[in-house]
Order: sequence, then C-alpha cells, then structure tokens
Amino acid sequence: MAGTLIITAANSSLAIPAVQHLLTKYNDLTAVLTVRNASENDVNTTKLRSTLTQFPHAKASIHQLDLANLSAVHDFAHSITADISAGKLPPLAAIVCNAYYWNLTGEAQITDDGYETSIQVAHIAHVALVLRLLGSFRPAGGRIVVFSSDAHWPGKNGLEKYPPALPEDLNLLVKPDVAHEKRSEHFGRGFQRYANSKLAIVTWMYALNRFLENDPNLSKITAVAINPGNLSDSRALRTNTPTMLYYMSIFIIRPFRLLLRLMDPTMRTSAEAGADVIDLAVNNSHPGERGYFTLLKKDNSSTESQGEEAQRKIWGKSAEWAGVTSKDTALKTIVFE
Repeated sequence: MAGTLIITAANSSLAIPAVQHLLTKYNDLTAVLTVRNASENDVNTTKLRSTLTQFPHAKASIHQLDLANLSAVHDFAHSITADISAGKLPPLAAIVCNAYYWNLTGEAQITDDGYETSIQVAHIAHVALVLRLLGSFRPAGGRIVVFSSDAHWPGKNGLEKYPPALPEDLNLLVKPDVAHEKRSEHFGRGFQRYANSKLAIVTWMYALNRFLENDPNLSKITAVAINPGNLSDSRALRTNTPTMLYYMSIFIIRPFRLLLRLMDPTMRTSAEAGADVIDLAVNNSHPGERGYFTLLKKDNSSTESQGEEAQRKIWGKSAEWAGVTSKDTALKTIVFE
C-alpha cells in the first residue's frame, strides 16, 4: 500500500543502507529523507544522493532539517502536513526517528533552544515531529520507530562510566549541571547524557503507545523502540570520540567484527541493522506489535523505563520541552502534565 516514510538523519551510517533497502524492496512507498546539511559540500549527503541515483524511478526527496532547531522541526512538520493535505505526498506510513548526537570529548553542548544537544536531537525534536504528524497517517495506520541502545540499561554497555537514570528533576536532563564537571569526566558524562537520551526515548515510547491505543482514530498506529545493535562500521565511533576509540573502531572493531560477535551477539554492520529497521517500519516485521526490540526480537527494556509513573512524567515534560500542546496534535486523549 502506498504511503510516505520519513527518515531523519538519512545520511547516517545506518540510514543510507536502510534507504537502499527501502527503495529496493518497498518501491511503492515515498521516501522523505531529512539531513542536517543538504548542501553539495556534505560528504555524507553526497553518499545519500549517490544511493538515490541507483533508483532513477524512486519516489524520494532530500530535505534539510536541523533537529537542534525546534522552530525548523515545527516548520518541517507543518510543511509535510500541508503537502499531504494537498495530495503532493501520500499519507504517512511510517516515521523513522534515526537521528542522534553525542560528544564524548568535551562538556555538554547546548542548542539555541537552551537544551542539551544529545537529548534535543535524539528525543525532543522527534517528539515534536511525531506528535505534530500523527493526524497525517493513512487510515490503515502505520508505525513510528524510535531508536534506543543497550546504553539505556545500567551496566549493559562497556562504555558506561556513570549509569543512566531519570533524575527526580527531569529538567536536569535538558539543562545538566556541568559547573563542576572535570575534563577527565567528559567521556563518562558525555556517554551518560547519550544514554539518558536513550532512556527517555524508551520511556516516552510506552506512554505514546498507551495514548495511541486509547484513541479510536489513531489506534492503528504502533510505536516501537529498537536497539539496532552495536554497529562495527558506524561513523559514531569516529565522531566526537577520543582518539583511542577512533583507532579501536578502525583496527579492532571492524576487522574483528565476526569474532567480537561471539562475545556480543548484537555486533553487526550498519547494512544489517538498516534492513531490519525498514522491515520493522513498514510492518513487514512484527506487524501490529508495539514495544521494545533488540534487533528484530521482542525484548524487555530497563526496569526504570517500564515504570508508569516515570512514563507519565517523561511524557508531560517531553511535550513541554518540544513546545507541543493539545492544539498541535491529533491525539484526542492526550494529557500534558
């Protein structure tokens, strides 16, 4: 069935092979691909364009969208809604919230919106995008895919130095107290901020599903959070990371991926993960299911993420941070508190 599929950060290590899989296997869908920098000077966007040239008849377009700018996110959502209403795009089949940010080499970065960049790019911006576009899904429903990681679960990721946790004052997630952060703590605290963003994402996903299920007009839309695995060839290992991790990715992780998989079954390539994400997004894999997945296996998320009180609180705060009210979304049973 025809429909529009949106992918954020569509020029990432995972997304480029995901796009290739999408256009190969599901060519009836229209791909709306967002990137932070759509210029010819961006090497990763150039790779994405090169991928699209392999499919001259594909219904695909690239759009510039900086998720560190919430005004741009709201404007983009408005333009997509208008295009669908005008018949320029078919109704939505899926939104793949792929974008992320981390900085493991310096202090917390703050966006012009006043939020810590990791949580704004990975979570808050996607909250704004998803909630504003719920009314543009096709009558048959569709799927929202958000991205998690084993990092959201304390003790499960080898890079963890400080465990992820939702603070009592959730505003500390978006405006962390870094006044006393030492240079020697940048790696650990940077990774914790990344892990906290993943924890917020999973926790929010459960609340979103409850609201969708209780809304008769939107109950056919399902939300899933996927841990796509530890990707041996991801650029993430070489972006805003210490020199040690950079060289480990080149000389150890990539060359010995198959051996490392014996210790970590989630170790795999971006292409493998990208194909799974698309199959999940189009409901070819686990049709109609909701919840948390590790690769394509239904799984349990962390204990903290499954607490309904935590879900209620992160739901309300996420909408507040994203600047979304009940007037901005098709959800009729929505509660912002």
